[in-house]
Amino acid sequence: MPQQKDIVKIAIQMPGAYPQLIQLDQKKPLSAVIKEICDGWNLPGPENYALQYADGVQTYITESNRLDIKNGCILRLTKAPGRCAEDLFKGIQSSDSGVRCDSLKELASVSTDVTFAQEFISRDGHLLLVKIVEDSHESAMIMMHTLTAFMELMDHGIVSWENLSTIFIKKIASFVNGKSSDAAIQQVSLDILESMVLSSYSLFLQVKNEVTMERKMQTYFIYPCLTIFILSMFLFNHLFIYALFSQNIIHSSGQVQDEMAHYLYVLQSVTLNHLEPRMRMALDSYNQVMTDETTSTNITSDTLALSNNSNPGQDLVRTPPGLLALDTMFYFATRYPDAYSRFVLENSSREDKHECPFARSSIQLTLILCEILRIGEPPSETGSNYHPIFFSQDRLLDEMFCVCIQLLNKTWKEMRATQEDFDKVMQVVREQITRTLASKPTSLELFKNKVNALNYSEILKLRQTERLHQEETLAPPVLELKERLKPELLELIRQQRLNRLCQGTMFRQISSRRRQDKLWYCRLSPNHKMLHYGDMEEDTDIPPIETLQKKIPVADIKGLLTGKDCPHMKENKGKQTKEVLDLAFSITYDVEDSLNFIAPSRTDFCLWTDGLSVLLGREMSSDSMRSELEILLSMEIKLRLLDLENVQIPDTAPAVPKPPSNYNFCYDFSQTEQ
Repeated sequence: MPQQKDIVKIAIQMPGAYPQLIQLDQKKPLSAVIKEICDGWNLPGPENYALQYADGVQTYITESNRLDIKNGCILRLTKAPGRCAEDLFKGIQSSDSGVRCDSLKELASVSTDVTFAQEFISRDGHLLLVKIVEDSHESAMIMMHTLTAFMELMDHGIVSWENLSTIFIKKIASFVNGKSSDAAIQQVSLDILESMVLSSYSLFLQVKNEVTMERKMQTYFIYPCLTIFILSMFLFNHLFIYALFSQNIIHSSGQVQDEMAHYLYVLQSVTLNHLEPRMRMALDSYNQVMTDETTSTNITSDTLALSNNSNPGQDLVRTPPGLLALDTMFYFATRYPDAYSRFVLENSSREDKHECPFARSSIQLTLILCEILRIGEPPSETGSNYHPIFFSQDRLLDEMFCVCIQLLNKTWKEMRATQEDFDKVMQVVREQITRTLASKPTSLELFKNKVNALNYSEILKLRQTERLHQEETLAPPVLELKERLKPELLELIRQQRLNRLCQGTMFRQISSRRRQDKLWYCRLSPNHKMLHYGDMEEDTDIPPIETLQKKIPVADIKGLLTGKDCPHMKENKGKQTKEVLDLAFSITYDVEDSLNFIAPSRTDFCLWTDGLSVLLGREMSSDSMRSELEILLSMEIKLRLLDLENVQIPDTAPAVPKPPSNYNFCYDFSQTEQ
């Protein structure tokens, strides 16, 4: 008898047949499972069938991924990958253009699955697609499906990009250069050229020579989101900018500027001479300006994302870290060029708001290491910290920086951080380093393994455990006081949520074409009895409640739905990103009607879902509410436990003093010291 943990209860679907509910034995060969399913439907030739997920990403089930099947999964019995690949291979060569078009369209869809891709490529199917492109006798629709299918197949890394012919590369480039080319064909052609550029230096040179300058400029304005490829088209501009950049720094005065120019020159040389060509394209794109949203003509701040736009040297004046930050960046780029390449390339391909700024992160990380290791402080006779790792590694600080800057990039991704979260990420990284050093690692390798194992989710678990332990150690009277304070503070949070709903929020209705997104405003009436909403234009003031013509009585609201349970998420199932799903909520009223929201931010999502829960007489359940409650409880308990014996507390607040006659005592930090 198989053990219970090896049994998974699932449903099997097939078009035109009743579903089968089976208990899948994970230890039984997949071929035997498929044979039993085929026998249940009296289907001959079980070797011609395979299982596939019915929902979401419709991946084929194989022996390597079958353990991912969970209880309640719905699978579909479909063509085996080999059979499907054979049918599509024949369909693509059909004399009927309609059959060819349908076959290529289906191929573009199923090629996302690696199991199918292996079968199709084993039949030299990708070479057939290359021949279609080289001949260029097909219609625009067929060509688009051909290029899309080719891109999906190549994305799996089964076949090398370097095996492509010069004719194929010229043909793809002609789709980009051609003024009359179909927009969809141009975009997928850009994707293909981008992958070529990233794969090898020889392909980079061919692509660079084939795409005309006139088309580069047009492409930049039409498809600004394809950053990596577009930046490759502007390579000569980057080199020119670097020259200006170095001049700008060298002409400014002071040791910091001179040192900075030297290090930047070396970093440029390392990047341009020792790294892969893809780094040449990405280098100028990394690290957009973080602290100034206005357009700046200062090349230095745009290039390195330093926080001082007027004088980049000021970022390194503070000691520590001072010029030590440049030393660590220089060491990382020259000692581990591949890791440096990955860091910058990854961030150049992210959305602007999700980029992790290399220079600013490096300076702050160096400061954190200096503070933790007490670098720059005089020796202490009473110090008790001892780190045996110092005696096992030369240039320990530089090596620790190289480990931690990669940890920072990993944590940034785990937190899905934006540039506004920079300080939060640095706090987590500080905690990761501090906790790891507290375990007294004896070697750099041990430190690296431990600090990387301490990911963001582990930090959250440790914080939660420590907080619970702290609560358990509180004296009973304190715990009793805490419970007595909770209702009062919860009521305070409820009122704040309702006030926020009365103030209202602007929402964006996401459509299939983002340029046509509509804006609308929703707010709660002051008496908390009516939700008012209506369309609004961008860059307009908060609309008065009287102008919001549509309304829903709060008494008619039946329920509150969030995430994938929302009607507007079900309608676009599989098309929405996880970020959008996390911000979606709906209120239902009447029988089938609903008002659907996508919050502008996670904070707004928490405020609105909490506020609507209060209106419905339910408990608030957001993470924001729990965090605020803990903060208020902590503050209130500390205030209640203050030793106020013999301290006179006035009944009324003291009067605010008059402002001073001048503010000459206030130092103006915006002025640069000469």
